[in-house]
Amino acid sequence: MFATRASQQALRRLTAGQPSITQMGLTKFAPAAIAGASMQIRPVATHKMTPEDSLQILIAQRKLRPNSPHLTIYQPQIPWILSITHRITGSVLSGGFYIFGSLYLVAPLFGWHIDSASMAAAFGSWPVVAKVLTKFAVAMPFSFHSWNGIRHLFWDMTKGFANQSVIRTGWFVVGLSIVSSFGLALIL
Repeated sequence: MFATRASQQALRRLTAGQPSITQMGLTKFAPAAIAGASMQIRPVATHKMTPEDSLQILIAQRKLRPNSPHLTIYQPQIPWILSITHRITGSVLSGGFYIFGSLYLVAPLFGWHIDSASMAAAFGSWPVVAKVLTKFAVAMPFSFHSWNGIRHLFWDMTKGFANQSVIRTGWFVVGLSIVSSFGLALIL
């Protein structure tokens, strides 16, 4: 490692016309001589600090850092909106399945009735509008995540990566999700 650095510095000196280590008479101080004029030397001043003081300095330095623009300056576009929505619907669906599965497992311990018959009887007593809206609210994340997942499978096969194709298929997925969710919600 040192030999590589020394040879690189020697070649740099040759091209820059700087004197070599032997000409400078610093053969026993080779590492310091290799750095030569390109080495930046800074005096170090240290003093003891308590952890609270160092934390306050760190907090003050963080306040002076520039913020990245984030979402505030970018115009919303269909690809990144659908990407975020795909992740959110995946989390909502998996979280819902985990919560319902856990409740179904612990329901007998607490005397809750979460079996199919009692859920169907409770849901059947609701007004029609509430049933349709609830089914739409459950069907929308499922259908969107499914249709957008199929779109992602096409992307995995390297199909449809042109900008216009991504926008067109994005709006197609949104429309198809809404139509299929209403279709699932209207099934009685």
